[in-house]
Amino acid sequence: MNNQICGLALGALLCALSLPAQAQQSAMPVVGWLNPQPLATSRKLFEGFRKGLGEAGFVEGKNVMIELRPADGKRGRLPALADDLVRRGVSVIKAGSLPGALAAKRATQTIPIVFTSGADPVKIGLVSSFNRPGGNVTGFH
Repeated sequence: MNNQICGLALGALLCALSLPAQAQQSAMPVVGWLNPQPLATSRKLFEGFRKGLGEAGFVEGKNVMIELRPADGKRGRLPALADDLVRRGVSVIKAGSLPGALAAKRATQTIPIVFTSGADPVKIGLVSSFNRPGGNVTGFH
């Protein structure tokens, strides 16, 4: 994924973090990181994500928390992991794959979901259109 796409995804995520907190959420916003890969495989992406948050003024443990939910290469685990993030009351879900975004979309219609994907999100029904994605899901294709 190139830096421009990462920057755009981070921007969308930061906008979601700026939304008013829901009553069940903690005072500190919580980002749910949902990824089909093991953390060891996606560590470089996660560290870049954490660095980008820091550059935007969001420092983990200081003014934002991050809940990691790697599926360890088992895509069938994504729905349960997405449900867990919803129960946790995260402020936003960052889905690192189309299957992760679909699992998150099935788990919640209110928590913002930001995805990155190489597959066409309109064709598979993740969003209504590129110009107006609708609902609580947005991202980059």
